[in-house]
Amino acid sequence: MIVAERKPFDEIRSMVSNYKKVLTVGCGTCVAVCLAGGSKEVETLNAELNLAFKKDGIEFGAETLQRQCDMEFLAELDNKVDQYDCLLSMACGAGIQFLAERFPNKPVFPAVNTSFIGVNLDVGWYEEKCRACGQCVLAMTGGVCPVTMCAKSLFNGPCGGTNKTSCEIHTDQPCAWFKIYERLSGQGRLDQIMKISPPNDWSNQKPRKVIQPGYEERVKAMNS
Repeated sequence: MIVAERKPFDEIRSMVSNYKKVLTVGCGTCVAVCLAGGSKEVETLNAELNLAFKKDGIEFGAETLQRQCDMEFLAELDNKVDQYDCLLSMACGAGIQFLAERFPNKPVFPAVNTSFIGVNLDVGWYEEKCRACGQCVLAMTGGVCPVTMCAKSLFNGPCGGTNKTSCEIHTDQPCAWFKIYERLSGQGRLDQIMKISPPNDWSNQKPRKVIQPGYEERVKAMNS
């Protein structure tokens, strides 16, 4: 899931300080699961903002959509947005941008920072697992991501600074390539570690779109 963290309160306060009516919009999916932008977090943030702007007379409304990255759910705000001067989104970066596209005449401000794609280790505890680099090599690395888990994002084996199975940059972080070696060894697939991965095509780090097989004609018709 996408993991996010709420921005520092002073930064949020600064963004909305020049507006009289602000709608705080939460999202009921990823940011709700990681306790950063669901309905409870919207209520908490608005309570803090109401207290901070008590003397200024700024009003804060609240709405939490099932998803902000889906126009179907953004439509729920169509009859409400005109009542406000700006929108404060607690969704991930994708949801914030989609909200801004839906309501281009309203300033839309981010209340959270999108951190990474990760997993839930415990309540309120999340670990990065993927950076969506667009060229997955997990089949060759035993399911251990070298882009995310290696501090240098090395594709082909460890650097010269491996420190007794730990990373030379962060000693509390296991060396990703040591973990890859252990995993492949346990699976009897150490031959995989000898295969050379070509440099990642980082040119793919641009606005990308994915059309799943079988939907090409539908998308073509929508754009014609």
